[in-house]
Amino acid sequence: MSKSELKLKAIELRKQGYSLREILKDVPVAKATLSVWFKNVGLSVPQKQRLTQKRIEAALRGSRKRKAERIRLTEQIKEDAMAELGKLTEEVFWLVGAALYWAEGSKQKEHNVSAPIRFSNSDPKMIKFFYRWLTKICKIEPEEIYIELYIHRGCDVEHIKKFWAEVLEKNIKDFERIRYKPNKFKSYRKNTGEEYFGLIRINVARSTNFNRKITGWIDGLCKQFELVN
Repeated sequence: MSKSELKLKAIELRKQGYSLREILKDVPVAKATLSVWFKNVGLSVPQKQRLTQKRIEAALRGSRKRKAERIRLTEQIKEDAMAELGKLTEEVFWLVGAALYWAEGSKQKEHNVSAPIRFSNSDPKMIKFFYRWLTKICKIEPEEIYIELYIHRGCDVEHIKKFWAEVLEKNIKDFERIRYKPNKFKSYRKNTGEEYFGLIRINVARSTNFNRKITGWIDGLCKQFELVN
């Protein structure tokens, strides 16, 4: 096919709304050559719409491909990290639980020297970890633990109670202590609707001295790692 015939074919395809990438598959010339040929080629509204749609579809394909690669890479990193841990002992479980309480638990202070154990969080894994730490490592009886649920008004309370009951493998009746947070006029929360499960506070009855004991563990960690003078 002569160059003039290639030009006519390319222009015809362009007028039909084909993209440069599509045209190059049938017209074997340089991309710069096509740009010169199409300089004075006008496109109708439908043709422009087709080209725009093609660009959108190409962008979506690229986005999906990058997302799939990111997910694959993330999973690989997590699997490698899990393998690095090896087999952990109960001593590690004990120390991690103490560190969690250090970060998220209620502390005894001069204005509240008798504070009991109170641990609050919205992360299901963290709540389950801490509850199991109390019962398995610290030998706290489940009867001594009571749970409070902090939620906003207007949400599906039964759905949320069922969710936490499954997380902690407890009876749904154990989540009757509900504290309602004030609804703000304008909220930027992302976890709304079916993805909203509120916040759990784990309390231990008659645990003032146990709170002091945890403080001793934390102080011991700080001393061993020379974090205090």
